[in-house]
Amino acid sequence: MSWLRALVPAEWQPALEGVWALDEVRGLERFLEAEHHRARVLPPTTRIFEALARTSPRAVRVVLLGQDPYPTQGHANGLAFSVNPGVKLPPSLRNVFKGLQVELGGPLPTCGDLSPWADRGILLLNTVLTVREGEANSHRRQGWEAVTQAIMRHVVRQPAPVVFLCFGKPAAQLAAAVTAGTAHPLVTTPHPSPLNGNAFVETVQRERPFSKVNALLVSAGRPPVDFSLPQADPASG
Repeated sequence: MSWLRALVPAEWQPALEGVWALDEVRGLERFLEAEHHRARVLPPTTRIFEALARTSPRAVRVVLLGQDPYPTQGHANGLAFSVNPGVKLPPSLRNVFKGLQVELGGPLPTCGDLSPWADRGILLLNTVLTVREGEANSHRRQGWEAVTQAIMRHVVRQPAPVVFLCFGKPAAQLAAAVTAGTAHPLVTTPHPSPLNGNAFVETVQRERPFSKVNALLVSAGRPPVDFSLPQADPASG
């Protein structure tokens, strides 16, 4: 049995039933095995599918799609853009929080743990689920895209409409390929990386993507998502 398959939560197993025999996914497993011998791979193996463990297929209302995990040891925890309590906010996540503040008001959250979002039906999914420490995008085009596309196809087959919130061009392109011809809408922004300057925050201020997500959910007869987060980091108390 595929060792990656064994890590997938039971509720998501049907989503990936057809991918394990694909040459690119078999190649992905071989690639990851080799990577573990020559470098540190992030996040820890047990948390590769943390996004699926936190949000069941039936619970998904929003897919927040990023690119790949943080390449800094101790940052990646299996949820896109999230870090564990007590970890200093990475620059991309700080920009996400700035965007939230600009659009929704209130103080900046100081805790980067986004698991409350996952528990409210936001699937925090990266298009690539692992990375070599210190090398962003190092596991791109190694087979992960086939896996994450299968996850998203399973989401769009669910009976209730889902909104895709895409941070960055690769995420938007992958989501567009999956949702083409369906009723599942996309909301896109630039990636919040500081390498993009102020593009993310300026786009949020102008286009109000978080409010747009909730308007789309409500128009589809689904409850809006609560994007609020704890203001204090529990690890600092």
